[in-house]
Amino acid sequence: AIGSCSTAAEPLVRFFIHYTNRWTCSFTVWVEEDPKEILQSVYECMDRTCEKLTQLNIDISNIKAVGVTNQRETTLVWDKETGEPLYNAIVWLDLRTQSTVERLINKTPGRNKNHLKTGLPISTYFSAVKLRWLMDNVEKVHEAVLSHRAMFGTVDSWLIWCLTGGKKGGVHCTDVTNASRTMLFNIHTMDWDPELCKYFDIPMEILPKVRSSSEIYGLMKSGPLTGVPISGCLGDQSAALVGQMCFKDGQAKNTYGTGCFLLKNVGTKPVMSDHGLLTTVAYKLGRDKPACYALEVMLLNVDIPGLEYLILNISLFTPEKLAADVGTSYGCYFVPAFSGLYAPYWEPSARGIICGLTQFTNRSHLAFAALEAVCFQTREILDAMNQDSGIHLSQLQVDGGMTSNRLLMQLQADILCIPVVKPSMPETTALGAAMAAGAAEGVSVWSLNPEDLTEVTSEKFEPQINPEVGSHLCCGARGAVGGSVPCSRAPQTWYCLPET
Repeated sequence: AIGSCSTAAEPLVRFFIHYTNRWTCSFTVWVEEDPKEILQSVYECMDRTCEKLTQLNIDISNIKAVGVTNQRETTLVWDKETGEPLYNAIVWLDLRTQSTVERLINKTPGRNKNHLKTGLPISTYFSAVKLRWLMDNVEKVHEAVLSHRAMFGTVDSWLIWCLTGGKKGGVHCTDVTNASRTMLFNIHTMDWDPELCKYFDIPMEILPKVRSSSEIYGLMKSGPLTGVPISGCLGDQSAALVGQMCFKDGQAKNTYGTGCFLLKNVGTKPVMSDHGLLTTVAYKLGRDKPACYALEVMLLNVDIPGLEYLILNISLFTPEKLAADVGTSYGCYFVPAFSGLYAPYWEPSARGIICGLTQFTNRSHLAFAALEAVCFQTREILDAMNQDSGIHLSQLQVDGGMTSNRLLMQLQADILCIPVVKPSMPETTALGAAMAAGAAEGVSVWSLNPEDLTEVTSEKFEPQINPEVGSHLCCGARGAVGGSVPCSRAPQTWYCLPET
């Protein structure tokens, strides 16, 4: 989506193109995107947004900067001489690299999958193992690396390179938030790490230059915004953290979308988790500004995909309404681990389960259990974050498509036992990228200093149940999550009827 914001952070226009991932499922899950389609969708968004501004009699020459926000770990390799992608982008939730991950863990002393340099565990989630798979399995990528024609990047790098000229002098860069999700970036030195690159056997020459999240990277070279600087770049979850103005230690936001993405600002010193959480770079808003860090958890498939599963496979066509009608799960628990369990378990072999069924359980109870699954996992992670950071959260700021579900937001407040705050400005991810772009040196249309920021209007959901009740419900949910792992390790048997 691309939009234009006023100084009060109100969208003047917005335009969306819904992009669908390409799923291939056999014994594992492959998820890909076409890099050219991603780029074309960006050009179309820019064109249509400028058209809408013109219709509103707004001169597009008033657009001072462009910000980019993107899926972080999604991995691309392209040919710098032809400008052509050498394979589809491998999406962050793709699981094809599980054997690569196991091989890497086996060669690690003590089979320790956690790495203090990166703040990340060795997992299918991150870019380095996806890049390693491309180099090992795609002949075009292998040849381009050997002939020094290959460029690697996450989606931000691909877009900035193309928008600033591509093969005719495009800027090959990324920002610290995206780099910190590759497993090749040292979050202490804030640069690519030679030892990590050697460990994954990845040549450093194919990596983009790491920049801050707010500076001028280059100028647009085509389209209606030709000559406008691209001056903001943040991974999507960091952009939402900035858009929610979580600039103080201990502030946190949760984005409810393809999964729940929960980030807590821990300040200018990285905090290493004892509970399976990720340590990541939250933002670096200027070349000379300090980097800020966050504890992060991605809870995959707990909201939108979970509800889509109920709609498509169990014919619960109005899950939100059904849940509201019944008001309880009646002891039923739903664990939507469709692509394994991520933090704090990091168990890719886990699979989704529904348990606690009785003869009285109906479709409405299942729908309510799906909403509760979001809240239970968020509670478990926030408890771990509070212990790791030593700063207890006083309220949770939320954004994303599912926040329009008022029942879900109230359930979340009840189970967390703290207020849940939803801003009136829904596009916090786009807003974060715009804030970074507008604050960059050489653009400076606004300041992100705390004293210059204004309060945003919001809706607050206060807890309405006894905290002991919420804790009791969470205990049952933890038991259900534990049951999702043994089931996945049972041997798979396929039965075929004889042909007649």
